[in-house]
Amino acid sequence: MSRIVVIGNGPAAHRLVERLRALGRTGPIAVLGEEPHPAYNRVLLGSVLAGELPAEAVRLPDVDAEVRLGVTATGIDRDRRIVRTGTGEEIGYDVLVLATGSRPRLPEITGLVPLRTLADCERIEGATGPLAVLGGGVLGVEAARALVARGHEVTLVHSQPHLMERQLDPVGGRLLAHRLGELGIGIRSGNAVAHRSGRLILDSGEEVPARLAIACTGVVPETTLAVRAGLAVRRGVVVDDQLRTSDPRIHAIGDCAEHDGSTPGLIASAWEQADVLADVLCGGNAGYPGTRAVTRLKARGVELVSIGVLDSADAEVVTLSDPARGRYAKLALRDERIAGAVLLGFPAAIASVTQLHDRDLPVPADRLALLLGTPAAVPGELPVEAVICRCNNVTRKSLTAAWQGGARSVAELARATRATTGCGGCADDVASLCAALAERTEHQKEGVA
Repeated sequence: MSRIVVIGNGPAAHRLVERLRALGRTGPIAVLGEEPHPAYNRVLLGSVLAGELPAEAVRLPDVDAEVRLGVTATGIDRDRRIVRTGTGEEIGYDVLVLATGSRPRLPEITGLVPLRTLADCERIEGATGPLAVLGGGVLGVEAARALVARGHEVTLVHSQPHLMERQLDPVGGRLLAHRLGELGIGIRSGNAVAHRSGRLILDSGEEVPARLAIACTGVVPETTLAVRAGLAVRRGVVVDDQLRTSDPRIHAIGDCAEHDGSTPGLIASAWEQADVLADVLCGGNAGYPGTRAVTRLKARGVELVSIGVLDSADAEVVTLSDPARGRYAKLALRDERIAGAVLLGFPAAIASVTQLHDRDLPVPADRLALLLGTPAAVPGELPVEAVICRCNNVTRKSLTAAWQGGARSVAELARATRATTGCGGCADDVASLCAALAERTEHQKEGVA
């Protein structure tokens, strides 16, 4: 049987191998990982940084493949179908999969530490004194909150006028900054930063106290190998619906892949692409349709989710702003359905709005009631087919079945269903469902007694 070689050992590569074996693929699979660590879920590094998870908890299960760690792929010979490594070794393939991920986009400032790998995480954990986080996107906000939770003095510096500008409008950004300030994070938005004589100086002239500066300034798809091999590359490695590159023997998935002009950079999209490619390589006819964008901030004390696309000229826009309580919501509706949404400080509404979007269902006539919460927003009362964990497509029904089978804690439910092991954004919902099931079981016992 043909040999599959996967370059990269992150979540996308891991998911691909799992699905290939689950679909009955028995041929040889080799995985080349540049890091010395076994595969782990880098999306959960913020939880490690916050002390909420030990480093070993983000490790992914072993897979049935020849996994080679500490191996750097340096070139691809498409004519001979071989991959060259940093040691000069040549590895043959019949099918090649690029799962090379992305690399940090670093400002030209000396001494910056990215938050991208376990090694980065370990270095940051060992830091003392005040810290600066550069970049106020999702990762930067999560990192700043995690470090404050560990007792650090933290300043979050963002070059744009407001935080998370890709997900929030100015009003939402200001309310988020206010909430983070309440949690002890210093916010400096609308400021560029320079490094002068070992000091971080804003363009306003203010000095930011920092023994260590952490860069959360975005990523770019890792396309170096693809460019050298002469594959079609724009922002990412260009792929079709079957995740094929311009060379039909080479595929690309995850952060490095560009599909239909988009590089989502989400773990959900990486796993969906891995599932599709596994089907294709096993003779199926699956196609990747694109991923519905849902971003849930993983920052203790901040409930924030961004869904779909808000900017649409033909959408009905519903906005609710409650600065006194730190709440803000914006819905973009098209044909009575949710095209996009931002919810800050509305935990009860997040589940309902997400389910309506995922299932393409019409919204209720009373938009305000939807935002202020309904009984269906409680995880324990959602429809049985409601998806709780989007990364692994785990429904309330699956979680309930696992509970009834003896998984009586969040950790046990995670092992049984994989819920919470993706982006981690569903952890609170799984915990809520777990509590609801425990309460329901207790009531049933009392009724019998």
